[in-house]
Formats: sequence, C-alpha cells, structure tokens
Amino acid sequence: MKRRHSAAILIGVLLVALALIWWFWPSEHPPVTVGGELPGPCRDFSFEAVPYIVCEIDLRSYDVAVFHAGDDGRAFGSLEKFDKSMSGEGRPALLAMNAGMYHEDLTPVGLLVENGHEVAPLNLADGEGNFFLKPNGVFLIRKDGKAAIMETNAYAAAKPDVAFATQSGPMLVIDSRLHPRFEANGTSRYIRNGVGVHDENTVVLAISRSQVSLGSFARLFRDELDCPNALFFDGVVSALSNGERMIVGGSYPAGPIIAVSAKR
Repeated sequence: MKRRHSAAILIGVLLVALALIWWFWPSEHPPVTVGGELPGPCRDFSFEAVPYIVCEIDLRSYDVAVFHAGDDGRAFGSLEKFDKSMSGEGRPALLAMNAGMYHEDLTPVGLLVENGHEVAPLNLADGEGNFFLKPNGVFLIRKDGKAAIMETNAYAAAKPDVAFATQSGPMLVIDSRLHPRFEANGTSRYIRNGVGVHDENTVVLAISRSQVSLGSFARLFRDELDCPNALFFDGVVSALSNGERMIVGGSYPAGPIIAVSAKR
C-alpha cells in the first residue's frame, strides 16, 4: 500500500513537471498581432480565401528604401526598434516590413545595399531552405529611382547601379511564370510576405493575415496584382508596421527591413 502511495505521488509530480514544461516552452509560431490603422497606400484584400494587406507604392510619390543597422552599426533587430529609431531621428516611416532572410546574428544571408553601400555581398551559393530554392532574386531601387526584381544570376551579370537592394528567395514570379518548384497549393503554410514590381514606378508589398502556401502566394502577385516579377521575403516571422505600431506580426527578429516614407 505504501509503495502504491509513493508511486502515485511520483506520477503526480511528473505530471506537474510536464505541465510546467509545456506551459513555459516557447511557441514555435508566436501569436500574430492583427490590428492598427493601415497606411495610406495599403488596403485589405482577399485572394483564394486568404486575407492580405496589399500596399501599392508609387515611387513618384513615395520613397522606398532598405535598412539594416543604425548609426552605431548594430542591426535594428525588429520593426519596433526600427520605427522607434526613425521617429527619434524625425523621419518616421509610413510603413515598414521585414525584407529578407538573415543569420542568427541578424546579418543578411544575401546581398544588401543601403544608400549605395554594399553591406553584404550577392550570394550565389547553393544550400538548404527557402533562400536557396533557385531561382532566387534581388529586389532593387536603382539610383535613378526606378524599381526592379531580377533573378540572382541576371543581377550578377548586369551589375546594375543601385541605391538599395535586398536578396531573398525563392522568386515567386519570374517573367510572369510561377516558380517551377511550387506546388499548386502545398501543405507548408505560414504567414508570408513578399514584394512585386508592377512596373518600374510601382512597388507592391503584400503580407498575409493568415497562413498561406507559396503557390497561392505567388498567384496573388501574378494573377491579381499584375506583377510580372515577385520575390518572397519570409514566412513565420513576417511583420508589417505603420510606423507607430505593429499591424501584422509581433516582436519578431528582423534583419533587412524595407520602409516607405513620403517623398522628400
């Protein structure tokens, strides 16, 4: 009887311990904040039963730039810290979004050009993960203020004169064709964000408000947003702010950041 009583106590202790571990274990997919006033160029949109925020940026009215680190050389690390820094400098962003993949130390996995300065070089390597799902590509703003998205090898060959650029992968749409490796509607589904170029004066940013496959996300850019070229930025950690508060996403880490502001 005494042995049974001891076993019951031991089982109870183990159950409590397991419950505590489960309670405090970090969530793989932190809850997504969905709120806040949309910036002027943005609108709510639904495609294939998935809700999105779509921001169509006319480069004749707005500036689009890529950021990574502050004046101290340290990565901003999150949209919230970026927004706070920009506001403190008297140049608040109209909207900001994570804009490419990064290593654990927040350094970019691929090319990053900020104000004409190459922060990280073009990455032509092969590897595992979405970034290396070829073809990958580069979103860029040329020094003449025009936008483009180029497949990585094409960028390497052309060597365009750019003011801002960020490399990511995979390409979602390549010359009006969907990425050849995508399933029509695969089972890998996350909150996702990316960028398309409708024409050299129009940049289109999109982020899903719920989980979506890469195939459906790519069709959004090609079939509804009329972007002949589009690039995937990231999933899971995808986030969008209106310069003051988060609209989608929590306090996620961020390496490269794309921001939109009123034209100076």
